[in-house]
Amino acid sequence: MYQVLYRKWRPRVFADVVGQPQVTKTLQNELTAGRVAHAFLFTGCRGTGKTTCAKILAKAVNCLHPKDGDPCGECEICRGVQDGSIMDIVEIDAASNNGVDSIRMLREEANFTPAVAKYRVYIIDEVHMLSTGAFNALLKTLEEPPAHVIFILATTEVHKLPATILSRCQRFDFHRIPPEDIAARLVYIAGEEGASLENEAALLLARLADGAMRDALSLLDQCLGRSKEVTVEVVNEAAGLASREHLFQLADAIYHKDSAAALTVIDEMHRAGKDMARLCEELSSHLRYLMLMKTMRDAHSMVAVTETEYARLEKQALAIPLSVILHGMDTLQETLERMYRGVDRRTEIEMALLRLCCPELDDSRAALVRRIEVLEKRAPVAVSAVSAVSAPVVPAVQTAPAVQSAASPAPVSLVPSAPVVPAAEKPVVTTELLVERPKSAAPAVPAVPESKPVASAPTKTAAELAATASPLAEWPEIVQALKQYSHTIAAAFKGTAAYVSGNYVLIDAANDLAFSLLRESSQRDSMRRAIQQVTGRTYKLGPYRPAEKQEQEKDPLQTMAERAKEQGIAVVKK
Repeated sequence: MYQVLYRKWRPRVFADVVGQPQVTKTLQNELTAGRVAHAFLFTGCRGTGKTTCAKILAKAVNCLHPKDGDPCGECEICRGVQDGSIMDIVEIDAASNNGVDSIRMLREEANFTPAVAKYRVYIIDEVHMLSTGAFNALLKTLEEPPAHVIFILATTEVHKLPATILSRCQRFDFHRIPPEDIAARLVYIAGEEGASLENEAALLLARLADGAMRDALSLLDQCLGRSKEVTVEVVNEAAGLASREHLFQLADAIYHKDSAAALTVIDEMHRAGKDMARLCEELSSHLRYLMLMKTMRDAHSMVAVTETEYARLEKQALAIPLSVILHGMDTLQETLERMYRGVDRRTEIEMALLRLCCPELDDSRAALVRRIEVLEKRAPVAVSAVSAVSAPVVPAVQTAPAVQSAASPAPVSLVPSAPVVPAAEKPVVTTELLVERPKSAAPAVPAVPESKPVASAPTKTAAELAATASPLAEWPEIVQALKQYSHTIAAAFKGTAAYVSGNYVLIDAANDLAFSLLRESSQRDSMRRAIQQVTGRTYKLGPYRPAEKQEQEKDPLQTMAERAKEQGIAVVKK
C-alpha cells in the first residue's frame, strides 16, 4: 500500500527534525544527562513537528541502546514503538476523548507498571480540547505521577490551557520552519523519490506551506502525482494558484485605477477554474510583500521569492504608494471574511477590486487616507522660511554695486553665498546651492580690500555640508515619485545618489545636465514635492561636493603655478 510522503519521511531521530534546534538540542541534552521530566508540553502551529518529537522522545526514554540522546532504531523497543506493537506508548486524541471519563480511565491505567518498556508514555494530542472536568481530573496525576509514567501534551492553542496545567509541564515552543529550510528538505526528498524539483518550485511550495513541513510534503506529493519533474507551472496547476503574472497585473490595475483591466483578469482566472478565495488570499499576500519592501531596508528574510521575482516586486513597490497598498490589504481581508460566509465569491472579489480601482466609491478610512494623499500631492508645497519667497537666481560669484556708508566711501566686497543689498531694503537671501552659474560665465571680480560680509548669518559651503552628510535611503523611491511631476527630471537623476545634511538634500550626480535643469524654479518645486511626498519633510537642495572632490576640481593653471613655485620657477601674474 502506498504511503504518503509526510508519513514515509517522518523523522525518526532528533537530527532529522527540520527547523527546531531550540527543542531538539535541549531534549537531547536532557536525555544524555538523565534529567527527564515527568510532563512535557509541546506547543506551536500545525505541521512543525510536535507529534513527531513526542514519538521520538517516547522511543528515546525507553531505548535499550540510546546514542547521544537519540533512539538507536534497531532494538526491539524502537521497532515495537515504530510499528505500534508496544502498548506502553499510548497516543490519545483529546478532540474525540475530551470527557472526564476518558481521563479517569487514563489515570487508573497509569498506576500499572509498563509491560515491556521502562516508562509508560502518554501522548495527548490537541490537549486544549479537553473539558474543564477532564482538566481537573488530570491535574493531580499530572502533578505527582507514578515514577514510571511520562506525559507529553501537544497543542496548537496553548492559551486555552489552564494555568495550573502549564505550571506543571516543561514547555517547548515550536516555531514556524523557515522557507529556505523547507525548500532544502523538499529538494532532498524529491531526489530520494527519483524526481526532480526546481529550486524556485521548492521555494514556492515552502511559501504555500506557511512554515509547516507536513503541508509542504502534502503539496509535493500532489505535484508528483502530476509530473516527476516539478516546476513552478506544475505547482501552480496542482495547487490551483493564480500565476504571479496575474497578481502583478492586478496590482498595477489597482495603482493605475484601471477597473476594466482588473475585471478582465478576474474573468480569465474564473474561466480557468481558479478558486476566487485563493486568488484573494494570493493578492493579499502579494500586497503584503509590497508593504514589507516599502517599509524595510532589506526584506529578503521575510519575502520567500526568487531573486528575479524579488527585483520585480521591488520595482513595483517603488511605484505604488503605501496608502494604496494598505487600502488593498484592508479591503481584501474584509472580502475574505464575506467569502467564507457563503456569498458569491466572484461577485465579492469583483466588488472589492472596483472599490480599490475607484477609491471614491469606498467610504472606509483607508480609502479616505488614499484620497487625501492625492489631494496633498496636487496642493502647493510650503517652502522653508528662508527660501519661501521666490528669489532671483544668484550666481556663486558676482559683481554688485558697492554699498556706500557715511563713514567711508570705499566699496564693500561680496562673499559668494551672501549677496549684499542696500540697507534700506529687506534682504531676500536664497540658500539653494544648485543655482550656481558655471565658472566660465562668472565675470571677473576686481581686487578690493577685505571687509566683513553684510549678510546677517553666514551659510555653509557645499564641502562643509558634505562633511556631516549621511546617505538618503529613500532616494530611489523619491526618483520614482518624481515621475508624477516631471519625467525629464526623473530621467536626469536616475542612478544618482543623495545625502542628508541638516535641512539640505545633497545630490551626487556626475551629469551637469541634471543640475542645469534644477536651476529652473518649476523643476526645483517638482523635486521638493517628490522629496516631501516620500520623507514628509521639506528640504533645500544642494550638490554633494566633499572636500576631496573640490580639491580635484581645482583650476589646472593654479595647480601648474604651484608646481612651478616648488621648482623655483618665477611665476608672473598678468
